[in-house]
Amino acid sequence: MNEFAIIDEYGCDFDYSYLDKIIRRTLEMEQVDASIFSIIFIDDKKMHELNKQYRNIDSTTDVLSFAFEDNNKLCYNIRHLGEIFVSIPKMQAQAKEYGHSETRELAFLVVHGLLHLLGYDHTKGIEEEKEMFNKQELVLDEFEETKRSQKDEF
Repeated sequence: MNEFAIIDEYGCDFDYSYLDKIIRRTLEMEQVDASIFSIIFIDDKKMHELNKQYRNIDSTTDVLSFAFEDNNKLCYNIRHLGEIFVSIPKMQAQAKEYGHSETRELAFLVVHGLLHLLGYDHTKGIEEEKEMFNKQELVLDEFEETKRSQKDEF
């Protein structure tokens, strides 16, 4: 059984309960059935600090994933995947910039972060980027509230 916690350090004033089914669908698609991880909602200041401390990048970003696994040799019956940090202000700004809902943008960032925890890395080349982004779209397009509408097309 997969266990995860969503920790709202930001103080969101919107419903994000839909993430449960999106996260579970992503894990099902990736055939992960015994994992633990956390998703933490934070502000831009905290994200900037994390990005600078751990990536030596002196700016904020939308999502950071800290994977606990570094190989496929598991010593336990449960996978400790890691933590996903999402900047809520950055998510809200990107939703507005891209012209789609905050629901879709938040779901995208969570799926994106989760795929990173599972070992996907779009920075390693065009093929890996295509694979990761295709998986994200497969999950998001399954649910009415996160499906890409025609106005979301770039």
